[in-house]
Amino acid sequence: MDLQSIKNRFNIIGNSPELNYALQVAVQVANTDLTVLIIGDSGVGKEAFSSIIHSLSSRKHNPFIAVNCGAIPEGTIDSELFGHEKGSFTGAVDARKGYFETVNGGTIFLDEIGEMPLGTQARLLRVLEAGEYIRVGSSKVQKTDVRVIAATNKDLLKLVEQNKFREDLYYRLSTVPIRVPALSGRKEDIVLLFRKFAADFADKYKTQSVQLDEEARALLLEYPWPGNIRELKNIAEQISVLSENKQVSAKELSRYLQPYSNNRLPALSTAPHPNEFQNEREILYKLFFDMKKDVNELKRMFLEVLQNPSVAAQNPALINELKDLGNGHDSSYLPVPTAYQPMPLAITQQPAAPVLIDQAIDEHEEVDESLNIMEKEKELIIKALKKHRGKRKDASMDLGISERTLYRKLKEYDIEEL
Repeated sequence: MDLQSIKNRFNIIGNSPELNYALQVAVQVANTDLTVLIIGDSGVGKEAFSSIIHSLSSRKHNPFIAVNCGAIPEGTIDSELFGHEKGSFTGAVDARKGYFETVNGGTIFLDEIGEMPLGTQARLLRVLEAGEYIRVGSSKVQKTDVRVIAATNKDLLKLVEQNKFREDLYYRLSTVPIRVPALSGRKEDIVLLFRKFAADFADKYKTQSVQLDEEARALLLEYPWPGNIRELKNIAEQISVLSENKQVSAKELSRYLQPYSNNRLPALSTAPHPNEFQNEREILYKLFFDMKKDVNELKRMFLEVLQNPSVAAQNPALINELKDLGNGHDSSYLPVPTAYQPMPLAITQQPAAPVLIDQAIDEHEEVDESLNIMEKEKELIIKALKKHRGKRKDASMDLGISERTLYRKLKEYDIEEL
């Protein structure tokens, strides 16, 4: 079956290369039992692709069900998918079959898979790998033969990094990924889709089909369409019902479009950023490095003055530079002189000078130790754990590291968990 026949059968409008490729992949994978992950923004028509795959498969005469994982409460999604036994929880007055039991032999479409709780993800992984599941409140393992098609509008790999989605489930679901393009990437299809929707609504409401003038078509192409095809369809319906003039101008069309800006530069936000703690850590690290650099420079110049008094006598500006380096820092550990006074040679050769140098070096070493990055990292980890009351998962997200890395750091720094 060619692509045009598929489009006519399933009422798909458009000729963009990205759309054609996605359809081609769907047709090729349909007659297999491979798990498919459909990726695309909200409103691009991901459910239509699941219907195409099921209708062209060997399971087409068996049940098909679409489940929105984001619309089912976390406490009941296990019961919805896998069923439950009588009395397994409050309100379970009877035993109930789940979708994986009622759709046995058919296809289940799991939309918004990124919203599925982690516990349910583990149960789904077992279904995909072994075809087995257990009802809530039961210990009996049951078998099922269901093809799973999943869809998401989120970046699942980012959710994996944030420990919100199982990595093994991600790779199990994305055996064959299909990316459905956003409407903003299908400019050549926008006017075509609008005409189709306008004609459908004219037939539905028994009115004349609206037409767009040249400027209105240009505005239609310029608009970013954040709601994708769903938004375009809504706009076409509004204009078909509310517009008195069936020849729609750009001015009239703009009343139905959401305000947007052509400026694609990032905007400043006063809302707290999720990586605020991580940015604070980077600023502290930079501050410590700058302080250490200033302290080392101060130490070098001070030792040069102590070891070679003639250098300071010949270069009075050196004393002023020492004072400038000391400004803004607690330099009490280094006795920077306010003015240089030549000392007799006999005094400079006494053992007092080496003692003073050793003292300065020892005290400087104490400052270096206090600026140790490992110590600061340890302090930040303790701070994050206290902030999140010992919850490693939340603390690791706040620190910008994985939970496994945080666990290793706790062992490395011998930090007791709160």
